[in-house]
Amino acid sequence: MGEKLFSAVVLVMCVLMLLRLCLGERRRERVDGALRRSGLRLQRLARQAGQWRKWRQSRAAAAREAEEAIRRARHRSERDGNVIRPDSFRKPRKPH
Repeated sequence: MGEKLFSAVVLVMCVLMLLRLCLGERRRERVDGALRRSGLRLQRLARQAGQWRKWRQSRAAAAREAEEAIRRARHRSERDGNVIRPDSFRKPRKPH
């Protein structure tokens, strides 16, 4: 299966290159320019997709870290109505 697919791809590329040679000089330049621009657009889209993925990952990591910090803060304090009293306030101010 793989060999047949590879040979089909090579055959299509050879036919396309033969058709390119049959074009006139001006049309060949136009086709080459269009293909070059399409390639640059694809590169730009791939780069933007990678940057978007990194941005999403960093946002998700920041959200996880924030949730973890909030969870830790909730467990280290005691609520008395609207008043929050952290455990660190219970320590004596002067040890002597």
